[in-house]
Amino acid sequence: MSEAKAVRIAILGGAGLMGAGIVRDLISDRAIVPIAAIRIADVSRPRIEALIAGLGDRRLEAFELDVTDPARLAAAVAGVDIVINAVPTLLGHQMAIFEACLAARVTYTDLGGLGTYTVRQKAMHERFRAEGVAAVIGTGADPGMSNVICRAVADELDTVDRINLYWAAELVGPENPVLVPPYSISTVLAEYARPSTQFLDGRHEECAPMSGREVIDLPPPWGRSEFMYSPHSEQLTVPLADGIRDKGIREFTWKLHLPHREHEAWVGLVKAGFGDFDDPVAVGGASVRPLDVLSAIINRNIERHRDRIPAQESHEIHFAIGRGTRAGVPATARCEVIVSPDPMYRDYVDAATSMNASIAAQLLLAGTAKPGVWAPEEIFDVPAYFAEMRKRNFRTSLDIA
Repeated sequence: MSEAKAVRIAILGGAGLMGAGIVRDLISDRAIVPIAAIRIADVSRPRIEALIAGLGDRRLEAFELDVTDPARLAAAVAGVDIVINAVPTLLGHQMAIFEACLAARVTYTDLGGLGTYTVRQKAMHERFRAEGVAAVIGTGADPGMSNVICRAVADELDTVDRINLYWAAELVGPENPVLVPPYSISTVLAEYARPSTQFLDGRHEECAPMSGREVIDLPPPWGRSEFMYSPHSEQLTVPLADGIRDKGIREFTWKLHLPHREHEAWVGLVKAGFGDFDDPVAVGGASVRPLDVLSAIINRNIERHRDRIPAQESHEIHFAIGRGTRAGVPATARCEVIVSPDPMYRDYVDAATSMNASIAAQLLLAGTAKPGVWAPEEIFDVPAYFAEMRKRNFRTSLDIA
């Protein structure tokens, strides 16, 4: 570990599912930089206190945060070396937090979130650069690690015709009679119900929800898997990045595959109208959001039937396929990361997202940060990043054909 001065970190949404995982990785023996304090800023005081008590690390500080209170938000980001924004993107607070870090001149990073704010954030690059403030947007697994594997394939090619990026999950074990969301319910619904922007024939185009169907044969346990376009931020940044754009890229897509039965459930919910999850409906004279109703029902169902939920192992594969030329001849570069069940991940809801956010923040603190607003493929060194992933038992490979 570096002999540099110990740093102070603030995690907004730090007691949530992703935030808690980031905290766990930061205080582990995998730390890249010495850490003096971690400020856990969250709306729920009981959740903060439970996390701190469970982890028992004296560097953890509680900070109750109402992100809609500008003064409280300013205090949450003050006096630290980096802010990790783990507040769910679709709650709508991302730009307020982003602006607060610029005002405080504090390095900023977030978990992205379907590309909802990516264009607006990138448009502030010159403001951040002029103020000497670094921001890296989308630093979880997808986006985040996925952007880095796209950089890896682009670096292996002299010219790039296209890069196609995929993420697939598969569950191994008895079928679950209870629907357990793989991550935020609003995120899954948005992935299935909202149009996506893909980079096709050299320009960004809007594509219909659940379009771009493609079947790929993968190794076990995934097998024959059907993918679809999904709204994400990678396609908004990767084809425009230096070292990729200038290699002539004409196509960049991002596609999703969830386990078959879970896929059918989400398709059914969208067909039933839950895709408009933020559009209130009148029920018995009250105005309610479909998302609030669905979340309450799903969470109640999980609690009521917890004894029926079988043990299942979740397997993920993230892979990018780049096609172009190398040394004057056609070439294909394929980079993949496999995340399989591991005892290291026992206390994590989503180890890939949490651990990658921790990796990104620590690499920035270790000296990678530079003023401006960046996507991961623009700022992280691929070998250094991959070395950190391997420390966390993510299996990486890069093949050229």
